[in-house]
Amino acid sequence: MSSRKSLLLSFLKPIIEFESRLNELDQILINNCSISFDLNSEVSILKSSLAYLKKNIFMSLTPLQKLHLVRQSDRPTTLDYVSCIMDQWIELHGDRGGTDDLAIVGGIGRINSITVTFVGHQRGKDTKDNVFRNFGMASPGGYRKALRLMRHANRFNFPILTFIDTPGAWAGIEAEKLGQGEAIAVNLREMFSFNVPIVCTIIGEGGSGGALGIGIGDKILMLEHSVYTVATPEACAAILWKDSTKSPVAAESLKITSSDLKTLGIIDNVIEEPLGGSQEDPFQAAQYLKKQILHQLNSLLKISSKERKQLRYYKFRRIGTFYEIS
Repeated sequence: MSSRKSLLLSFLKPIIEFESRLNELDQILINNCSISFDLNSEVSILKSSLAYLKKNIFMSLTPLQKLHLVRQSDRPTTLDYVSCIMDQWIELHGDRGGTDDLAIVGGIGRINSITVTFVGHQRGKDTKDNVFRNFGMASPGGYRKALRLMRHANRFNFPILTFIDTPGAWAGIEAEKLGQGEAIAVNLREMFSFNVPIVCTIIGEGGSGGALGIGIGDKILMLEHSVYTVATPEACAAILWKDSTKSPVAAESLKITSSDLKTLGIIDNVIEEPLGGSQEDPFQAAQYLKKQILHQLNSLLKISSKERKQLRYYKFRRIGTFYEIS
């Protein structure tokens, strides 16, 4: 965390300050061999206290704090995870309609002995990169690129992995002119029809229709601190109360966290993150993700394509059902 270049979040300040002091003590101990063993023991106790503090803070994060956490620039992106979990992979480009939206990445890879097609939103790591990637907000061409790759996967019987990490689809006038709503709607329809297994994972911020455009799957996974929402808390507060300061209330009401969504049946499994979030240890986070993806793929590949499609249909038909008690 001490190397974090992005804006320091208020709830992380105690951890960062504690960690910084411990690093200074470590340097003193390294440079001065005559320091007593008792001081080394004290430092070890302080390190244990830091781990305890960190665990408590991350266990009690509010929905809005989790949203701010996943918006940090050092959180792993789709390509970070792909490079860690795939044994071999190659990125493919273009929608065959004249565009290559860089907010959506996709290609073919091999995870263990399984050849898969992957598609995901791609955010930038800094301001320049975010402008290049349009902050992970895909245009109609991006969703058509994703659909082209998924159709290819269906034709050649490759399972599909999608990685969701976007504040929403690009909402510019040009996107509307090019058919943003139609592009997302076609993706929804087509993903229900595919014969191959589809595993979707929310790795950061899953926002609105932009997330749903690659979010129809047999299994929906979600990293522990990720969020998945119909609208950002800021947008919700502005729409309902005309007051952005109501964002914390909106975040609570929207039920955007992995634990809430698991309870509601929106997602299937929550994937553990390293202490401090995926940005604390991207490699370990990728290993947790890989293990869960392989487990889901192996289970889905044992089911016939007809049964998979039926289960996929009923899974989404059940979302939103509730019972009223008089």
